[in-house]
Formats: sequence, C-alpha cells, structure tokens
Amino acid sequence: MTTVAPVKTQYEAIIGLETHCQLSTQTKIFSSSSAEFGAPPNTNIDPICMGLPGVLPVLNQKVLEYAVKAGLALNCEIARYSKFDRKQYFYPDLPKNYQISQYDLPIAEHGWLEIELVDKQGNATRKRIGITRLHMEEDAGKLVHGGSDRLSGSTYSLVDYNRAGVPLVEIVSEPDMRSGQEAAEYAQELRRVMRYLGVSDGNMQEGSLRCDVNISVRPVGQKEFGTKVEIKNMNSFSAIQRAIEYEIERQIQAIEAGEKIIQETRLWEEGAQRTISMRVKEGSSDYRYFPEPDLGPIEVSTEQLEQWQLELPELPHQKRQRYEQDFGLSPYDARVLTDDRNMAAYFEAAIATQANPKQAANWLMGDISGYLNNEKLSITEIALKPETLAELIGLIENSTISSKIAKDILPELLTQGGSARELVERKGLIQISDTGALEAIIDQVIADNPKELEQYRNGKTKLLGFFVGQVMKQSGGRADPKQTNQLLAKKLNP
Repeated sequence: MTTVAPVKTQYEAIIGLETHCQLSTQTKIFSSSSAEFGAPPNTNIDPICMGLPGVLPVLNQKVLEYAVKAGLALNCEIARYSKFDRKQYFYPDLPKNYQISQYDLPIAEHGWLEIELVDKQGNATRKRIGITRLHMEEDAGKLVHGGSDRLSGSTYSLVDYNRAGVPLVEIVSEPDMRSGQEAAEYAQELRRVMRYLGVSDGNMQEGSLRCDVNISVRPVGQKEFGTKVEIKNMNSFSAIQRAIEYEIERQIQAIEAGEKIIQETRLWEEGAQRTISMRVKEGSSDYRYFPEPDLGPIEVSTEQLEQWQLELPELPHQKRQRYEQDFGLSPYDARVLTDDRNMAAYFEAAIATQANPKQAANWLMGDISGYLNNEKLSITEIALKPETLAELIGLIENSTISSKIAKDILPELLTQGGSARELVERKGLIQISDTGALEAIIDQVIADNPKELEQYRNGKTKLLGFFVGQVMKQSGGRADPKQTNQLLAKKLNP
C-alpha cells in the first residue's frame, strides 16, 4: 500500500494598517502651546493640554484644514457634519485620563490610496488599498523609563507632556494588503502624500508617523478572516515588512501545530527580529466613548471644501504617471524622482530649461544623490542650480565636454555654483574634437607603445581600451571619446 503525503495547506495573510500622522501645525490641536518637536521636557504645556479643572478646548482651524486636505488626497468622502468624542483610558502620560478623538462621525471615510510595486526588472504593478476612515485626535505625552534609583533601588519612569495635545490624524486602511512588501509600500506612499500636502513631515524617528499593523492568516479560499493580531513598535518601513513576514510565519506555524491564535497586541523586537506578546487586545467598548461636551460639532461648508480641493498639489502617483508618459522615464526612475517633492521640483525646473529628461534623471539619481547622501544634505541646500545642470547636460550633448570632464567639475558646481560653461572655459577643459589634433595625439601614443601595438595586431584586441586610456591621459581627458575610438580603430587596423 502506497502512503500519500498530506498536502500542505496554503495560507494568505490579511493585513491592514492604522497610521498616526502628526500634523505640522505651529500650535496644538486645542490650545496655543507650541507643537515644536525637541523642546526641553514639559516646556510646551498649558492648562488645557494638562487637563486642569475649568479649562475649555478650542479647535485649531489649521488642524481641520490639514485633515480635510489629507482626506481629499486619499479620495475620501468628507463629512459635512462631524464631532469629537472622549475616549477613556488611564495612563500616566494622558493628564485628563481621556483622549479627545473622533469615533462614530469621523471627518473622512471611504477612500483609497494607490500603491505601486516595482520589481527587479523595473516593471510596475499598481494596486488600490481602501481607506476606511481618517479622523482627528490629540496625542498623549511620552513616558521615559529611567531605570533604578540608586538610593532606594526602586525603578522609576519620567513623563514629558510636551507631546500631549499635539494634533494627529489617524488613517485606518481596509484589510486589503497581502504581504509585508505591500504594507511597507502603503506606508511609504501615505508618507509621500502627507509630505506633498505639507501637512506632516512624516519623520518616523521623531514619531511623526507611527504605524500599527493588524494581521491575520487564513487558508486560501476561506472567506472568514482569522484572529487578528496587532503589532506595534516599528520605526522604519523595512521593520514593518520584516515584522509582518515574521508574524505571518509565526501564525501559520501555530495553526499547523493546532494552537489557537489569540487577539492580542504584540511588539516588534528589532534586535531579535521577532514579535513578542504585550497585552490582550482591548475592544472599543473598553474605551467608553461618548460625545465631547466641551466642543461643538464641526461643519464644513461647500465653499470651504471647494477651496481646499483647489489648493491640493499634484500628488506622487499623478507625478509618476506623468513622468512616464511625458518624459518617457521608467517606473523605477519616476518613483525615485518623485519620492521627495523638492527633488521632483528640481527635476522639473531642469527640464523647463531644456535639459534632456533621461540625462537629468541619471545625474540626479546618480552623482548628485550620492553627494547629498554623503554630505547629509537636501537638494535645496546645494549651490548647483537646475538651470546649471541643464547647461552641463547640454555641454555633453553638443560634445563641448565629455561625461568624464562633467563628473570632474561637478563637485565644484555643487559647492560653488556658477556657470558650467564659464567653469569649463576658465579651466581649459573644452573637448578636443578636431580630427587633426586628435590624430596627432593618437600617432604619438602608438609610437610610444610599440609592444602593445604588436600585441594588438597579433589578436589581443582588448588592448584597444589601453590605447583609448593613453589618449585620454595625453589629452588631459579632453579627447572626444567617440572620435577617439573611431580614429584609433582605423590606425590600429591599417
């Protein structure tokens, strides 16, 4: 009798993200205290964000504007009528013992965000991720666990209330993602949108963008979702992807072993590259929501909504598609150039002064980005102007200089600025294109290297590169590479 091995069950992951974006307003959501990051502990505080008796919150108008613009950019339906609610929970960094948030009537619902996955061959696959809701709320403070007191030996924690009352929007996705890669790209695209709008800097290291992942697994073909687990404490997009990939495997192994998945909150341990249990997950009923009595309802007029819609910039996915269609760029190039709004603006300014789009993209993604990364600068902090980059590219295209000379003078242009043409002329770097002048240099190189000439003519044709290098050396890098290769080929093969 033949024993047939059991077929291993195939599983799929169901993934959704809850993302908190700190809004880039100057003051807090319900008071006039500064929302600046990095101030000394407990200096940006006031009676309202500290929850002292008798104080009344007032909604920051800029918070509403930023929330509506974010909702519009995420293709959401904007609520003409919404309200704030009290979310009850007790923690040392929440002075009032409740958070002002939005529960059943959020400012925006039923939207979507398109993500783009680019494979190793540069091909792009697009997918829409649903947005369940976007709502406004205030942030809590920050606990700093300080260790042990030397005298008593007891442990202690410190609390900084500067962040209490800082405005947030929470964006809840539909469970439409199926892999760590999709989730990481969703989070990145969400940050791009917020940055393009100018409503958040999206800095994960400073806590301006915080993502919690909800993930479950189920056998392929099953309609019902599995038990959901939440993962917190991820401070980078790569950590989001790795945490999800780990958790998918952990849940599959548990199910295969007959273990029950429990609804819980887990933490991502970066050092150990694993998730660990933090607490059993609360339900919304644990928060005892009720309408915030100290704030009136929010009404958005048609005129205001239309005005904010008109103020939206061209968004990242729109730029990517335009770059591919209008400039003939690959999905990969378009993605890199539009990742940062300032880089995209620089690229477009160079194109506006007649730079070749592909060449401009290559310079920006190559040598210029390399310089920016090494010096830890942004594109707005360099002396090289977009029109000068266009001028440099033009000098290469009309054979005034070679690509090598362009690379040699780039560092000076990046730090000193000025005209590329004037710099080339001042340094005497104009490319030698005169046939007679090039032949004279080539004749001298051939005469100076009889051994290599004999080897070449005996079949060692790879030595052509040697002769090209010698001509470049003799000409100070000014010889026209194309003409040099053509003339050398004729003279080496009589």
